[in-house]
Amino acid sequence: MGDFYQNGIITTLHNLVRRPVEDLEADLMEFRKARPMSLVLPSLYSELEGPALKNIVHELTKVPYLEQIVIGLDRANEAQYRHALEYFSDLPQNFRVLWNDGPRMRGIDLKLREQNLAPTEMGKGRNVWYCFGYVLASGVGKSVALHDCDILTYSRDLVARLIYPVANPGFNYMFCKGYYARVADSKMNGRVSRLLVTPLIRALKKVCGPSDFLDYLDSYRYPLAGEFSFRTDVINDLRIPSDWGLEIGVLSEMKRNYATNRLCQVDIADVYDHKHQELSPEDASRGLSKMSMDISKALFRKLATNGEIFSSEKFRTIKASYFRIALDFVETYQNDAIINGLTFDRHKEEKAVELFAQNVMRAGAYFLDNPMDTPFIPSWNRVTSAIPDIKEQLFEAVELDNQEFRP
Repeated sequence: MGDFYQNGIITTLHNLVRRPVEDLEADLMEFRKARPMSLVLPSLYSELEGPALKNIVHELTKVPYLEQIVIGLDRANEAQYRHALEYFSDLPQNFRVLWNDGPRMRGIDLKLREQNLAPTEMGKGRNVWYCFGYVLASGVGKSVALHDCDILTYSRDLVARLIYPVANPGFNYMFCKGYYARVADSKMNGRVSRLLVTPLIRALKKVCGPSDFLDYLDSYRYPLAGEFSFRTDVINDLRIPSDWGLEIGVLSEMKRNYATNRLCQVDIADVYDHKHQELSPEDASRGLSKMSMDISKALFRKLATNGEIFSSEKFRTIKASYFRIALDFVETYQNDAIINGLTFDRHKEEKAVELFAQNVMRAGAYFLDNPMDTPFIPSWNRVTSAIPDIKEQLFEAVELDNQEFRP
C-alpha cells in the first residue's frame, strides 16, 4: 500500500486503493476523444525471442483505448523484420514496425547524416528518436507513452496508469515518469539507481552547492525508469541522448522546457522485473559499467550548462564524497532488506560502488578532455527546419516497409 506523502518539487501520483484496471480504462476511453493515445515500444529483435515481449503483446491485445502502437525494431535483417510483422499481427490496434536496419530507414538516416543531424550511436536513444519522429509524422496521437520490451512482470494496468496523467484533459501535466519498487525474487534490484544515481546527486549537492536541478532530479523516486509519457507537443523540442544517459537526459530536457508543476511521477507497478545487465567491471564499454559512465557524463554536462565549473580537483572531491555516501546507502539498503526478509549480498553491493566510483572519475576525465562533445540527437524542430519534408519521407518509408513485407 503506497502512502500519500509528497516529497520534492514534482507531483507524485500514488497507487493508494488498487483501483481496478477496468475503471482506469473506462476513463481513458473518454479521454481518447480529446487526446488520442499512442504507445512506443523500442525493441531489439532478440526480445522477440524472449519470454517478456510475448506476454506484453498478449496484455496489449486487451487494451481498448490506444489508437496507435509504434514498434522500433533494431538489429533485424529482412527475414527477421517479416517475422516481427507477423509477431505483432495479433495486436488489434493500428500498429507500425519501424525497420531501423532496412534500406528505406537507412536512406532517411543517410540524408540526415549529410546534414550532421543523424543520431551518431546505435541504441535505444536512436530507436526512440525515430519512433517519436513517426508519431509526429502520423499525427495520430495527442499523448504518447513509452516503455521497454523486457518487462517480465508486465500487466496492462502499467500502461493505463502511465498514460493517464497526460491523457486526462482535466490534468495539466505535460510529462509523467513511471516509478516502482525494484524488488523481485526476494532481493533488491536497481543497483545503478540505488548505488550510483542517488548517492551521486547527494554528493554533487554537497560539493557544488544548492541546485534547483539537483533537487529536481532527487524528487524522482526511480529516475532511471524506462517508462514515461508526455503530450505529443513535447516531442518537437526534445533533444534525446543517444547513450545510456537517455533517461537522465529526458528529465533534464523536461526541467529546461517546462515548469515543475507540469511534471509528475506515477506508481505503475507493485512488482517489476526485467532483463538485468551485467556489472562488467572488466569492460567499460558494456553493461552497468558503461551505463554508469554515460549517466555520470550526462549529469556533469547538464550541471556545466547551468554554469558549474569543473576541474580535476573537483572531480576527485566529488568521487570521494560519492564513495562515502554510497557506502552509507549500502548499510541502509541492507537493513531495509533484513526487515523485509529479502536476501542481500553486501560484498556485491560494495563491489558495485567501487566500480561506480572509478567510473565517476573516468566520466569526469572524459568531460574535461572532450569540451566539444555533443551527445544529444537534434530536436525534430531543428531537423524539419533543415529538411522541411523529412517527416513525410519518414512516414512514407515506414508505410512502404509495412505494406511490402506484411504477410
